[in-house]
Order: sequence, then structure tokens, then C-alpha cells
Amino acid sequence: MEKEKNLNQESKILESSEDKNKVEDQTKLNTEEEKELSPEEKIKELEDKITRTFAEMENQRRRFEKEKNDAFEYGGFAFAKDALNLIDNLARSKLILESDEKLKETEVLKKTLEHLDIINKDLFSTFLKNNIKPIDCLNKKLDPNFHQAMIEIEDNQKEPGTIVQEIQKGFMIKDRLLRPSLVGVSKKTEKKVEKDKQNKENLNK
Repeated sequence: MEKEKNLNQESKILESSEDKNKVEDQTKLNTEEEKELSPEEKIKELEDKITRTFAEMENQRRRFEKEKNDAFEYGGFAFAKDALNLIDNLARSKLILESDEKLKETEVLKKTLEHLDIINKDLFSTFLKNNIKPIDCLNKKLDPNFHQAMIEIEDNQKEPGTIVQEIQKGFMIKDRLLRPSLVGVSKKTEKKVEKDKQNKENLNK
């Protein structure tokens, strides 16, 4: 008897569980039916998807256009940067020849320097044709975007931070920095002068 009772109870529990699942399934179906979009809503959703797709396509087109333009305008950036070594080497060669005591005032030196100047002008002309321009920096305020300060030079005639010496010429390629100008900037010497005066006065006492 007890076994039959237990079996009946288990059977009732299973039936109750099945009924509950049926109710839940029916509820889900009803909810899905309620969530089903109307034709107007479906059209609006489709329009939104199309709009987003076109916007993404336009963004990709603009990115591709920019990359293409950059490749065309700045494709020779690395080559141009390396080519600046030619100008640097010419300038160094000229200084070495000019400081050679044996060659000073000789016709050989004069002709050699003339040839170096011609080569230098041709290089600058070629650079300008390709939108590579030297940075004009002397007597201008130091700008970290274009200049790199290497030394400070005492000069009371100039405002502190004014470029008074160009150590190495900087260049731009169109609107991009090819390399910064290496410069010397001015600084005040008032404190040092006052200190020297005080030291002299102390010595005189």
C-alpha cells in the first residue's frame, strides 16, 4: 500500500511539473507574439540598418582616401630624411676645407668651394621642388614643435629663449616636420655680472 501511495505521489509530481512547463512554454509563445514587430516597425528597423551600413561605408571610404593621399604626399618621407645627410656632409666638407691651413688662399680651394656651393644649391632646389623646405629659425622664439635646444648662450641683447645660433638646419616636408632645427638659445647674464661686481667689491675691501 505504501509503495502504491509513493508511486501515486511521484506520478502527481511529474504531472504537475509537466503542466507547469506547458504553462511556461505557452507564456513564452504569447510573449514572442506580443514582441513581433508591425510592418511599419520592421520597415523602420530596416531603414536604420541601411543607414548605419551606409555610414560605415562612408567612413571606410574616407579612411581609404586619407591613407591614399598620405601615401602619395608623404611616401618619400624616409628617403627625404636620409637625403638630408647629403647637405650635412657638404657643409662639414666645406668647413674642413676652409680650416685647412695648407689650402687657404689657394686657387684649388676657391674652385672646390665654388663647386660645393653649386651642388648645395642644386640640392636645395630639388628639395624645394618636392615640397621640402628649410626651417627659418634664427632670431625666433624657441618652438619645441620645430626646434631642439642644444646649448644656452649668454646674450643680454636678446629675450631669453631666442634662437641665436643654428647648429643643424631643420626641414619640413609640406606641413610635416622632417627633422627639427638644432639650435642655441639665449639666456640672461645679469646675475653673473652682479655676482662678479660683488666679488670685486669684496676683494677691494
